[in-house]
Amino acid sequence: MAETTNNRTECEAKLTNHGDFSESSAEQGTGGDSSEGKTDSGPSGYSSEGKADSGPGGYLSEGKAERGTVSYSFEESTPSLVSEALAEYAVSRQQGEYTLEDYLAWPEEQRVELIDGVIYDMAAPTYIHQAIGDRICWCLANFFQKNHGSCMAFTSPVDVQLDCDDRTVVQPDVIIVCDRDKFRKGRIYGAPDFVVEVLPPSTSRKDKFLKLSKYRRAGVREYWLTDPDRKKVMVYEFEKSDSAKIYGFSDRVPVGIYNGECQVDFAEIYRQIAFLYDTM
Repeated sequence: MAETTNNRTECEAKLTNHGDFSESSAEQGTGGDSSEGKTDSGPSGYSSEGKADSGPGGYLSEGKAERGTVSYSFEESTPSLVSEALAEYAVSRQQGEYTLEDYLAWPEEQRVELIDGVIYDMAAPTYIHQAIGDRICWCLANFFQKNHGSCMAFTSPVDVQLDCDDRTVVQPDVIIVCDRDKFRKGRIYGAPDFVVEVLPPSTSRKDKFLKLSKYRRAGVREYWLTDPDRKKVMVYEFEKSDSAKIYGFSDRVPVGIYNGECQVDFAEIYRQIAFLYDTM
């Protein structure tokens, strides 16, 4: 837990010095997966070895995941969508060299994320993906309203300058931000308190491994990986453990940062959207 605390302290120091960016890259961290004492070594692959495809959005050439370690190597060539955008943008940079300035100048019709200087294409979400994210956000916002809380919930696209530097800008599907000093120039500057990613097939490995590590090290307190295909929710409470609790779409999932006082009823969410599965 010390890494998370130290990273949050460093980011808070940068918040004090407005516009003070660092060029350091975040290292890869740990990511375990357990379901109340059980370890999942199935399709999610959190404790198994695997290679990431280099298809749309899959910019990892190899990804090896073991309990306690995550390592990556990036392909030198970018997929076609990014290559086309690079040509239009008319900049000659290698993956790993892009900055916030490049990100902000990127063609608006293509959604991308910037992680440690690498540009990742973001495929358009399906309506199942959007419906789940919207309903989670509505549940959180309703809880804040009823309890007159100062925290705010947002759905993507909202730019999050996760590491308080100019090399990483992500767009999580749902976030909670409680520190209002982090709202700056239309972006979130620093780690949200709570993040949800709804897994699309094309970038699921990025969310499961790379972003899991980035969020943990940046100081995100709680991270949910919601898998519409497997109908599972993997909940990481980083302040308590690096392992995940696994819930199904028949469960009420407690929000750990509120000690379970706020719960998201996935059974009700699934009841509302089940018909969409028959249309895919």
